[in-house]
Amino acid sequence: MENPRDHRIETVGQLQALMGEPNPMTPKKLLPALDEAGIDFIRRSPFLVLATADADGNQDASPKGDGPGFVTVEDARTLLIPERKGNRLMFSLRNILANPHVGMIFLIPGTDETFRVNGTAELSNDPNSLVRLSARGAPALLAIRVTVKECFFHCAKAFIRSQLWKPETWAERYKISFGKLLSAKVGGGEELERQVDQAIEQDYKHNL
Repeated sequence: MENPRDHRIETVGQLQALMGEPNPMTPKKLLPALDEAGIDFIRRSPFLVLATADADGNQDASPKGDGPGFVTVEDARTLLIPERKGNRLMFSLRNILANPHVGMIFLIPGTDETFRVNGTAELSNDPNSLVRLSARGAPALLAIRVTVKECFFHCAKAFIRSQLWKPETWAERYKISFGKLLSAKVGGGEELERQVDQAIEQDYKHNL
């Protein structure tokens, strides 16, 4: 039986032979700092995914979201991302302390193109910054300050293929029961499932 590992791609040359070379114009979209189009996109975006890694290269991708413009653009090379109440596992925050390199994808609902930013990050509890990042009457718990090293718009093909923004293609809403997941881990029953799910529902309503 043929071993799939015999078909591993291990060199850039193999990769380029398979995928081809980019259009000569494509690398020109890579910018070292934000331009007006990138700044406008970030100010319209209510959601991003933040990718981090620890000192050993173990990765994490964390969703961040709030009202459009929740990320503050300080200047063409600096972004401030608010950190708000969460599960306190702090995977991405711990990673930033160990390894400052980050990557982000900004999304706007209904827009198939995305905006990608790569750079370095640090954590700050500067009171003025936290107040600037306030939402729902409360300042941010801390700020993730990102220094932009590279940014660019990503084409729409992934979103066109997935039809992500077309409600008529969506399956029935998939409900996650944290109560069922956690109860199974600790040997609890239906009552524990119900209590956990109710607690999480209340947390969503009153603890954003």
